[in-house]
Amino acid sequence: MREIVWYRVTDGGTIKQKIFTFDAMFSTNFSHMENYRKREDLVYQSTVRLPEVRISDNGPYECHVGIYDRATREKVVLASGNVFLNVMAPPTSISVLAADTPAPFSRYQAQNFTLVCVVSGGKPAPLVYFKRDGEPIEATPLPEPPAGAGNWAPRNLLHRDLDDTKVPKSLAAEGEVGGGQLLATADPPRGLAAERDPVTEIIPETVVSREFPRWVHVAEPIYYFRHTHAPVSDGTVEARATLTWTLNPQIDNEALFSCEVKHPALSMPMQSEVTLVAPKGPKITMTPTRARVGDTVRILVQGFQNEVFPEPLFTWTRVGSRLLDGSAEHDGKELVLERVPAELNGSMYRCTAQNPLGSTDTHTRLIVFENPNIPRGTEDSNGSLTGHCGFRLVLVLTLTVILELT
Repeated sequence: MREIVWYRVTDGGTIKQKIFTFDAMFSTNFSHMENYRKREDLVYQSTVRLPEVRISDNGPYECHVGIYDRATREKVVLASGNVFLNVMAPPTSISVLAADTPAPFSRYQAQNFTLVCVVSGGKPAPLVYFKRDGEPIEATPLPEPPAGAGNWAPRNLLHRDLDDTKVPKSLAAEGEVGGGQLLATADPPRGLAAERDPVTEIIPETVVSREFPRWVHVAEPIYYFRHTHAPVSDGTVEARATLTWTLNPQIDNEALFSCEVKHPALSMPMQSEVTLVAPKGPKITMTPTRARVGDTVRILVQGFQNEVFPEPLFTWTRVGSRLLDGSAEHDGKELVLERVPAELNGSMYRCTAQNPLGSTDTHTRLIVFENPNIPRGTEDSNGSLTGHCGFRLVLVLTLTVILELT
């Protein structure tokens, strides 16, 4: 035997990288890897051992053996063989997100809700599935993305007459007096609006709104599941699984959803879980704590009394008036009032935090103190100095001209 050479085959076989050589003539072996990193050991003069295999080691390998011809020692006869090394790697990360958030809370219309589970770092692609409150979810496969929300919606809200949050105020008041019964008449048939008493169709603009409408749902929601995976440049696979259903805040609030992953390189399933929770009691801070005329006031939502998921949508309004910049509302966690005037003293601000599970309102009052650096009454509604001084100067000049003329 003359030598044994191992090659790493890349680019579909067009490139062969020599990684290890055993020289039988001198009984020596050496590595051809860059930076002389000896990651390979030759065992029994024919086997290469990779002690720390990586994803980058995945692929085909070839072994070339050279032996001397029996007829002449100067001629070398070559023989070769190949093998494919399939490297598996467990997923490195898993996370559960809510699609299309932040999103508002809808009292009068059912809406679809989608959870997205993202699993990355694994090879081959893992098996992903969802659980609710520890129980596996039986979902309908959804192989193709929806063409439109109206065509694939799992379940739409039935006719608005079946939503008892839209009740005439006068009838609601009678129902409260009558021990909680909305109407004293017989129950109407469960049909469309055309089949019902036309009197119930007269709904005024003023209605009684409850936090959660009593939507008509079946006992078990219908879930739709979709699973995709895409290769990554490092050789791993990113898997995405989506779970979609018609959200019902009455039964889905505080429900625990978990995404679990099975993979041949894992000894036990890998999981990530979230709890659907409506926002409650936003914690609001105001800086500076003692605002003076002309200061810039920042009102910020720092958190909630509970863990909220998905991320809520924040809306700021001023009770009874518009905001300082003239707008009706402001979106975002923080409300900034620049150069506050004295007229804002005692003004009330409302922060509405909402996600698809529910909404909550929190109020805070702005107290504006006098600023010794700004004389009293010299600021306008925008917090800047007014033209009172200029008006007084014009009045004095006018009186002087009149006296000179007389």
